[in-house]
Amino acid sequence: MATNGTAAMVCPKPMKATSNGSFQHENPLDYALPLLILQICLVVVFTRTLAFILRPLRQPRVIAEIIGGILLGPSALGRNTKFLHRVFPAKSMTVLDTVANIGLLFFLFLVGLELDIRAIRRTGKKSLGIAVAGITFPFVLGIGTSFVLRSTVSKGVNQGPFLVFMGVSLSITAFPVLARILAELKLLTTDVGRMAMSAAAVNDVAAWILLALAIALSGDNTSPIVSLWVLLCGCAFVLAAVLLLRPALAYMARRSPDGEPANELYVCITLTLVLAAGFVTDTIGIHALFGAFVVGIVVPKDGRFPEILIEKIEDLVSGLFLPLYFVSSGLKTNVATISGGRSWGLLVLVIFTACFGKIVGTVGVSRIFKVPIRESVVLGFLMNTKGLVELIVLNIGKDRKVLNDQTFAILVLMALFTTFITTPIVTALYKPARKVASYKNRTVQRRGSDTDFRILACFHSTRNIPAMINLIETSRGTRRGRLCVYAMHLMELTERSSSISMVHKARRNGLPFWNKKRTDKDRMVIAFEAYQQLSSVSVRPMTAISPLNSIHEDIVTSAHQKQAAIILLPFHKYQRLDGVMESLGHSFHLVNQRVIRQAPCSVGILIDRGLGGSSQVSASAVSYTIAIPFFGGRDDQEALAYGVRMAEHPGISLNVVHFVAPPGKSLLDLDGIYGSTRIKISDISQSQDGKEEDVQHFFSEQNATKNESVSFEKKVVEGKADIVGKLKSMRNTNLFLVGRMPAVSSLTERSDCPELGPVGSFLESSEFSTTTSVLVVQQYDPTANFSQLEEEEAPAPEFWDASDDSTV
Repeated sequence: MATNGTAAMVCPKPMKATSNGSFQHENPLDYALPLLILQICLVVVFTRTLAFILRPLRQPRVIAEIIGGILLGPSALGRNTKFLHRVFPAKSMTVLDTVANIGLLFFLFLVGLELDIRAIRRTGKKSLGIAVAGITFPFVLGIGTSFVLRSTVSKGVNQGPFLVFMGVSLSITAFPVLARILAELKLLTTDVGRMAMSAAAVNDVAAWILLALAIALSGDNTSPIVSLWVLLCGCAFVLAAVLLLRPALAYMARRSPDGEPANELYVCITLTLVLAAGFVTDTIGIHALFGAFVVGIVVPKDGRFPEILIEKIEDLVSGLFLPLYFVSSGLKTNVATISGGRSWGLLVLVIFTACFGKIVGTVGVSRIFKVPIRESVVLGFLMNTKGLVELIVLNIGKDRKVLNDQTFAILVLMALFTTFITTPIVTALYKPARKVASYKNRTVQRRGSDTDFRILACFHSTRNIPAMINLIETSRGTRRGRLCVYAMHLMELTERSSSISMVHKARRNGLPFWNKKRTDKDRMVIAFEAYQQLSSVSVRPMTAISPLNSIHEDIVTSAHQKQAAIILLPFHKYQRLDGVMESLGHSFHLVNQRVIRQAPCSVGILIDRGLGGSSQVSASAVSYTIAIPFFGGRDDQEALAYGVRMAEHPGISLNVVHFVAPPGKSLLDLDGIYGSTRIKISDISQSQDGKEEDVQHFFSEQNATKNESVSFEKKVVEGKADIVGKLKSMRNTNLFLVGRMPAVSSLTERSDCPELGPVGSFLESSEFSTTTSVLVVQQYDPTANFSQLEEEEAPAPEFWDASDDSTV
């Protein structure tokens, strides 16, 4: 529109929700819903791709999301005006920001669920001192830096709110990001990790209090009376949440017991309360996010109810909606505004101030508590981790015109840089010493029969437990030393909020997480504890929480520390009702392969086809038939030794079949393809002793010749068909024990499971059996090139103890 030759500003029409389609000559990108769908898809694909690229650097996903937001904004791709105006037009920002803030609202509710105020109250003096110093010193330096910025790039801003926002932005520690970095670096169970987690939890709560103060001071009406009313109303809201909301939420939590499906009404009420609380705090003038965070904090942390809430919303919120907030922030970040020597100098100043304040403050207090200098510096870098809360502070400051474009870009790059450097610096500075004494009994086969037999039994889910317990029951023996079982629950650490909830429930007592005092017991561990009460077996429950690509390190190191003779692993496939073996995923497959390569003791992989049924079998009800096909070699000897031990159980019958070739021939001469490559005889012969094994002599050495439950058969075979035929005739047994690399060529044309070996791969196939379980055993080889996890004995000139600190 033009009036008297002067162009008048015309506001764009609001976007309609949906289009009639391209066939009606309408561009879907001119309508809100299809454009939002495109934006979500683009953001998710872009940020996940960056996360995959940064994975070798062991960076948390928040780094990829921050970088992705910046790259999609005017700093990089957004410099192309056609792309920016088509994919992220100005008229779509209201819808995008609204959806992003809805997702952020529920994510902050999840963050509140992660924090347990009771644990924070139990924080020890060291962690509390570190937290206070880690907030106070950088806050003061942030105020000092604000004077420099106000005199250069932030002229004319309101002094009071700007001082507070600068102090808060430099003093924040991102608790969820820190927890994932510590887990990735295997530091959660160290003294440094425990103190960092405790201090970060205190810091997180303090940051929200300071943020509420900053918001109250940054309104358009700068009257002190208005700010005072905002603070008082905010305090009244928190008090009301504790006195009114918490009892109601506790009532719903009590009505949601373990083992029962979630009540949909309770979940709906809770999520509605989150939105209502956000409305109240937004009305007060603090911010809607503050209300959601408070509701998350007051939800009772005991029982199943918090887990139900997390399961319902975390994937949708964290996976789809939350990345939109990073893009919304990235669209406001224009790195090009940082131009010239003065601007880059201010960026260096802000980064230096943030790092110096956190590190010096933390190191100073840590040294007062006699923490060694290296650990003190590591604590300082860990406490300097930034994340989502930092971006929230900066975006609120920008929306309230406390931070201009240049200051906003400087502080975003500061948060990105300080978080990015945490992992490589901590990795370089700190490698905790874990002194582990060497031990002898690394195999089932041993000379002395009076030594303890230690098993590290691993399981992923309840599906693995009955067969694993029944296998342990058969391993008890009667004339042997005490059986000690370490039951390790393998839990994947992901970017989900539930992963941090798992961290809270774990208590330190070694490596990885062990539990002495457990208020919210792992339902899967309870089964092992019940078995301990009914048997003479000593069972110690453990929980390993790590990414699947490194959880094998926890297994291997724990086996070495606890001097295990054998590690029992569940096969990465489970049998469906139709008898077909279905994989849990390639990541689980790789876990077993890595343990096989690095194990400090023998390893057994259990292929479960219902060993003992779907429940635990009592000792008096055990009635199993176990078969051992013996071909020769180190692994077969280990399987035989394990079988002899099992045969001591009164309910076990053991059948051993010794396969031998005709005179002048060898079982290795059989033609077979294993995996995608032909078996190399040299690879197999490395595990042989170079002589014909006498199984009966082995029985006499193991004192098994008088055991009536043991039967022996010597079978001469001409070829692979004879071996397969004999094995199929034995498939009515309950369990097969077989060596991983026996002296025989492959019995299958192709296998995708090299960790099972030539015979195990055949026994795993559905064509063999759908009812017989299989245990594939690899004996520890002391001559193998076993490289233990890298450890460093750090110098400790001063003794210090973190026993007064509790794990959050």
